[in-house]
Amino acid sequence: MAEPHLLDGTPMSRPAELYACLFVREFPAQALLRLRPELRDQPCAVMEGKPPLESVCSLNAKACAMGVEEGMTRVEMDTFPSARVLSRSAVEEEAARVALLECVGGFSPRVEERSDDRAFICVIDIAGTEKLFGTPRMLANTLLKRVRALGIDAQVTVSHNFEAAICLARRMRSRAPQVIGQGEEGSALATLPLSVLELAEEHAEVFSLWGIHTLGMLAELPEKELISRLGQESQRLRQLARGEMPHLFVPYEPALALEERMELDSPVEMLDSLLFVVGVMLEQLVLRASARVLALASVTVTLSLEGGASHTRTVRPALPSVDRQLWLKLIHLDLEAHPPQAAILAVTLTAEPGRTSKVQLGLFSPQLPEPMRLDVTLARIRKIVGENCVGRAVLTDSHHSDAFRMEPFVVTSEAKFEAVSHMPRAAMRQFRPTENTAVTLCGRRPSSFYFRNVHYRVERAYGPWLASGEWWNPGLWSCEQWDLVARSDDGSLFCCVLTCNPADNCWRMTALYD
Repeated sequence: MAEPHLLDGTPMSRPAELYACLFVREFPAQALLRLRPELRDQPCAVMEGKPPLESVCSLNAKACAMGVEEGMTRVEMDTFPSARVLSRSAVEEEAARVALLECVGGFSPRVEERSDDRAFICVIDIAGTEKLFGTPRMLANTLLKRVRALGIDAQVTVSHNFEAAICLARRMRSRAPQVIGQGEEGSALATLPLSVLELAEEHAEVFSLWGIHTLGMLAELPEKELISRLGQESQRLRQLARGEMPHLFVPYEPALALEERMELDSPVEMLDSLLFVVGVMLEQLVLRASARVLALASVTVTLSLEGGASHTRTVRPALPSVDRQLWLKLIHLDLEAHPPQAAILAVTLTAEPGRTSKVQLGLFSPQLPEPMRLDVTLARIRKIVGENCVGRAVLTDSHHSDAFRMEPFVVTSEAKFEAVSHMPRAAMRQFRPTENTAVTLCGRRPSSFYFRNVHYRVERAYGPWLASGEWWNPGLWSCEQWDLVARSDDGSLFCCVLTCNPADNCWRMTALYD
């Protein structure tokens, strides 16, 4: 095919192509072991299907070294008593898949996924990223480091051809990344078996009869004669074998979803055992949020219980944080105060991302207290006095006395200053709860009263001020308020607020004026 030219005859330069392929083999097994670090050093096999027709679909390297093979039944697995058998979890595989896509998305926004049933495969376009991440080999090493921090073992290949990078990754066993120079794709692919191309059954049979077993042997076949015998599909296979197959990149746009789910191997009733699992899941959420320079603003814990019920709790500290120990302590205190009512079968953590908090202190400003100490202290107080008794009081839109609600403490990024008036004001001390008072009326106005065994004569009475509300609710309220200036028998002045409920004609001392 002739190269395209501009109007003046100058050849058009094609944009540089450079791809990095991330390949995770035995993905079902690795997705389960990601949140079970205590099992990574043990032989493990993953089985799928309904009993008694279960069969092995994935296994780790230690199980493979023992002789465990894919397709083994439950009876055959019983001959390997030291091997740990796990059930395949589509939910945990999806969570691991999202975590990997988020990880590679930190290197390039152009990501294409080519996963299959047993392996996670994605390719990222890294052309032009040298100034950000260094050479392709440096980028590949950094990518491998971040993926392994998620608890997943993978291989990375870098090539100027999209399909060549995938083929090389399928057969790669080295833990170090492999970087193929431009024009070297054919020689790098030559020794690979034809199985990396995922041939159709009829093509695989024909090549076997011809004695073609490697990509190098397929690349040497003449193109026209090959097409005349096997059709146009053989041209694509030959281009793949030579590392010359063009590709139209279809990028994947993942949405940020900080969620981890783990199905427990057996029901858990002890909180300490649950916190061990939650700690591993929190570590994954913190790593994923930190990779995007974010913090965790809130974490919602959803526990699936025996009997089909669920238990959901949300923890939200004053400031977003990536401190794993802080989150673990807050969740521990919250679950101690609100324990689940049945054994736990599965755990789901959903985090809301937030901006990392940064405080610019002055040269002579005192050091602020750590937010962790405030959040943990508030959580311990809530455990003692109750969930709705800690926070800041906010007035409600009502004329009812003492009508307020409690809201959690929120630290805003911008301080708000309000003008404070220095006008002299009378201070009022309110009684909580109010105290019953014996009142003598004269013409429906208070004339005297007894308060705490002291007799007072009313000199001035202001009122009554009538208030009522919520007539549509069972909590109907009404009151008659009087502001009184009274004097005791010994001559001391006494200013107070008396209220009367017309429903029961009971007088109560509400507040004192200083």
